[in-house]
Amino acid sequence: MSVNDTAHSNNFAWNRQVYHRLKLALSLDLRRQLFLAVCDDLHLRNQVAARLHSTLAYPVGQVLYQPLHRQATSTPAYPRLVTLRLNLNDPNPIAQINQWLANYPPPVVGTSKDTPGRPLPIPTFQIVGVEQLTKQSVAVQRSFLHHLRFSEQYFSGQESSRFIESSVLLWVSRPWFSTIQQSVPQFWRWRTGVFMFAGEPTPTTKNPDYPERFSNSRSSDLKNLEQSILDELEKSVIEAEPQSTDITEKIFGDDANLTAKSQSPDEDATPELLQTVPQQQVSTARSSSNSSSLSSLTHVSKELKELVIATMNQKIAQNKQDNWQPQQLLLEIEGLHSQQASGEVLAAAYQQLGNLYRLRIEQGQSNLENLMVAIVAYQEAIAYDDASPQLADILNDLGTLYWMLHRIPPNSAEAQTYIEQGIEFYQFALKSISPQTHPETYARVQNNLGTAYGDLARFSQPIENWEQAVSAYTEALRYRTAEIDPLKYAACQNNLGTAYWHLGQYNQPVVHLQQAIAAYNEALTHYNAAQEPLKYGMIQNNIGTAYWNLAQYEQPAQNLKLAIDVYREALKYRTPANVPNACAATQNNLGTAYWHLANLPETTKDVRQALLKLCINAYEEAIALAHSLSNTSLNFDLFAAHNNLGLAHYQLVTDQYFSGEKAARSQHLEAALNNHLQALNGLKEQPEAEQITLTYIVKTIRAFHNELGIQGQNLALSKVPGYLIPKILPKL
Repeated sequence: MSVNDTAHSNNFAWNRQVYHRLKLALSLDLRRQLFLAVCDDLHLRNQVAARLHSTLAYPVGQVLYQPLHRQATSTPAYPRLVTLRLNLNDPNPIAQINQWLANYPPPVVGTSKDTPGRPLPIPTFQIVGVEQLTKQSVAVQRSFLHHLRFSEQYFSGQESSRFIESSVLLWVSRPWFSTIQQSVPQFWRWRTGVFMFAGEPTPTTKNPDYPERFSNSRSSDLKNLEQSILDELEKSVIEAEPQSTDITEKIFGDDANLTAKSQSPDEDATPELLQTVPQQQVSTARSSSNSSSLSSLTHVSKELKELVIATMNQKIAQNKQDNWQPQQLLLEIEGLHSQQASGEVLAAAYQQLGNLYRLRIEQGQSNLENLMVAIVAYQEAIAYDDASPQLADILNDLGTLYWMLHRIPPNSAEAQTYIEQGIEFYQFALKSISPQTHPETYARVQNNLGTAYGDLARFSQPIENWEQAVSAYTEALRYRTAEIDPLKYAACQNNLGTAYWHLGQYNQPVVHLQQAIAAYNEALTHYNAAQEPLKYGMIQNNIGTAYWNLAQYEQPAQNLKLAIDVYREALKYRTPANVPNACAATQNNLGTAYWHLANLPETTKDVRQALLKLCINAYEEAIALAHSLSNTSLNFDLFAAHNNLGLAHYQLVTDQYFSGEKAARSQHLEAALNNHLQALNGLKEQPEAEQITLTYIVKTIRAFHNELGIQGQNLALSKVPGYLIPKILPKL
């Protein structure tokens, strides 16, 4: 599902997030950044581009240039953002930028008899009008792509152009976005960020109302464009139920033929919000009337007012005091604006509002509205004070809040974009601090970044993203040592082990799995089984999974025995009473390990029979626990487990060394058939797995005939639902 497919009622919340993220990315004034903004709604595009220009080109009340040591210098007006419309006669955006810089070179400031002065920074350029190329000839369109294709020399650091010191925001429609991805991979490779706006496509007619004058004038009157872009998006914010913020296990079920997909280890990696910080005292003039309507506030942004009102109308149980707190803070912020308070004071007030909602989220109220209020409040805080000593913590929180957005069910289709937004904020946070001066914060952000890359790997480029996760966790461990915080160190080692495990599914399996086991074992040494039984059991399960996986590549018997030993150790702490779903997952893993060990060529007949019985016991425990858990998500494929249990019963009774009586043979075959039938009932939406299961049912009915004669076959057929008989009889 593309962003353009987003439900209409979601567009308001979505576009607000994208706008704030884009504005923040541009306002950080980073060099050599290439941003792509994708929007099919030209009216919306024009409004956003105009709003960005009005707020960033000539920042009101801010010094445009500050040399070293933060000593402000008064300067003539020189834009920090320049808007250019693509020249359709010669669609070469780089040439246009260079020509603008030749016409308006950065002025030199700070000149004195002792110092030569320094030029102001080169502006960021936003390019609009690419969508108009659709109406041009094929030759013109190819010329545009040709210029993009040869732009790599500029991004790679050629000194012949001042363009390389600039950042570029290129506005494109979705068709052109796809064309650039496919036709000019060199240009696409240098992108820094992609910002997708939702909206219906607009016919590409000439729009005379767009302020083309931006590219030609330094003193444009922008008063009529100062209204918020969000005024154009009067949509209600959808409501979402609160959701836990714990990352669940990801234990995959086995293939129906018991070749077994690898079970994925658990992470202990929920991104961390910043540590509790003292609330800054904000001096305010309180409103004389506590009954003032929030909708009447004139200085607080419309989106923030609407979001706060939405949180006050939630069905979540809250007392009047809980509702009054955000209302009181908004009134205080309005008062600060009226008093023309300093940016630092306003930033502290917005941060206090964000902290209030962060506390709600930490207490389990992680619904869409609460997340969005916290995001908007923190972004406002940064906008008013981007030099705050707490900037890195706020950016880290923004990264985690966006990461949490990807887990809210209504937003699952946009999950990848939310994760990417979170990653960008984490990266901004890392650029704002030094690990030498802020080691704890730096390690926290790196750990969070690793978690986000791991989640992103589920959507795209798994190898690259898991490698990024390994790099981030490794960097975090340089500053999060066992001596400083042994439990956080252990959690990060566990996360590193899981990242290595995932890499082992794609390349160098032996090397990466061995590295995973080493990281898990290092984590285990810092957990006390008596004090942290669930964490201890989790890591033992992860070690077992890594050994099981390693057995597919080397020393199968030895590694499977090691896997079985640690799975059984994990079950001492993952009990049905404490964590039934985790216990069921480990029992399922244990059953799979027993089955593989039983089927090794070197396993003797007596040992194979014993192992198959242990395999059956483990699967039965897993399935019984799973069926006892109502409304609980499982961490393994229950229907695959039913099939696996059926196959274990079938193999046990058809083994030439099975010594059971006729009644025992019938009992095992009936168990095999019942489990395959249960699996079949759950696989109706999976045609391939359903067909495989049907094959197992036919094999089991044949075994009834071979072991128990025609009476056995009739017994088996009597247990099969009538609708399956026409499918089965021709195959017997």
